[in-house]
Amino acid sequence: MSGQAAERRILSALHGRKSRTHLAEILAQFVRHGLDQSNLVISHFAAVCSSLSRMRYARLLFDRMENPNILLFNSMIRGYSQSGPFEESFRFFRNLQAREISPDDFTFPPLLRASCELGSLCFGRGIHGQIEKVGFNAEGAVQVGLVELYVGCEHMADAQKVFDSMVRRNAIVWNVMIGGYFKSGNVGIALKMFDQMVERTVVSWNVVISGLAQKGLSDEALEMFRKLCEQGTKPDDATIVAVLPVCAQLGALKLGRWIHEKVVENGHKQNVSVMNALVDMYAKCGDLETARSVFNEIPQKNVISWNSMIMGFSINGQGELAIKMFEEMKRSGTEPNSVTIIGVLTGCTHSGLVQTGREIFNSMERLHRIEPSLEHYGCMVDLLGRYGFLKEAHALIRSMPMKSNAAIWGALLSACRLHGNVELAEGATNKLIELEPSNSGNYVLLSNIYAEAGQWDEAEKVRAMMKEMSIRKEPGNSAFSESVMVR
Repeated sequence: MSGQAAERRILSALHGRKSRTHLAEILAQFVRHGLDQSNLVISHFAAVCSSLSRMRYARLLFDRMENPNILLFNSMIRGYSQSGPFEESFRFFRNLQAREISPDDFTFPPLLRASCELGSLCFGRGIHGQIEKVGFNAEGAVQVGLVELYVGCEHMADAQKVFDSMVRRNAIVWNVMIGGYFKSGNVGIALKMFDQMVERTVVSWNVVISGLAQKGLSDEALEMFRKLCEQGTKPDDATIVAVLPVCAQLGALKLGRWIHEKVVENGHKQNVSVMNALVDMYAKCGDLETARSVFNEIPQKNVISWNSMIMGFSINGQGELAIKMFEEMKRSGTEPNSVTIIGVLTGCTHSGLVQTGREIFNSMERLHRIEPSLEHYGCMVDLLGRYGFLKEAHALIRSMPMKSNAAIWGALLSACRLHGNVELAEGATNKLIELEPSNSGNYVLLSNIYAEAGQWDEAEKVRAMMKEMSIRKEPGNSAFSESVMVR
């Protein structure tokens, strides 16, 4: 077989759907047909290896190369920047420099991406310096890479400088900047930039809707969705996934139903993320029947699908159904994750299933290889405390392998008030004061516990302590003054 014929055969194998994953066999063909010195073919091989996260095969061929050129170096740098380890991109760049091969404008964007993936502003600034040194700082792809680097590292001032220097700005770079400003909390600047965009894509709208939703501006997010629809932009899957949680948070069931109709009309039902968002929305709006109906329509349920349904039952006080769904999930072959357990324990708490909660918590590591987190311990403390097992809840806190937080001690303190346990309440409050010395709510709650137990002198001492420490009662905590004054 001639060299060209062998080259064509290998390229065909690389880009064929069935054979492209047989990388070891293809690599052997390189050597057999003497193509292990072909920069072009090995560059194609590196691209395929990267897409499969198997760059070690490309590295084996690269190490055999006697004279790798800039095309191959760029392919290796890009491959590692996409699939990792990201540090390898910089090692290849140093190798390129050591061989005195001049980089081109394709060399730098993947290096900037690798810097961003590593969260390394130091590496990124070093590459930026190299870009200016060789004169590629005006190249469009390089500028976009710089903007993405600085936005990813949360240095918006540097990102803005690069953005302002760009002669041509496409929607991609506008979207990156707007998303960066939302992430950094500068909602006003993000919205101002969005208003300045001449050509918006559906991605641009998605960035704004998601940004507003993530900042808790739910009404504004829905208003932006309304404008999107009015202006004739067709929502895509990402739009729906962004706006449905907002409907869930606001209880906007009517709008959620309308979006559901559009999902069916526009053929989005095959997207599992969209269907999961619908399940979550209906469940949080209290329509469990429709949530279950949508859940049943999901062809390939993933762990998020099951978690959404389990949590839906739990937060609506249907703990038994949450447990039943959990068992069904395991029978389906879907492995529970840490979020699943939180959902199940929440259901146990809302339905008083104390023993079931104990069993699930104790079996996390043994059956599911899930190490209990602080949140799992918090669920158990809430469950035990709410139903009067205060000493067990306290013992669980003391047995935790990690440091407890204010939420856990707060749950115990609330349980102490519910069941009138003054002794444990004092200990919990001391811990809370260590963690949150300025939180007036902790003092108020302890005062209420003393007052309800008829220990008025102790309640007065708490009030005096607050005055001495210049801690003001937050508005709305009228129970404090009522407790200490009604005698």
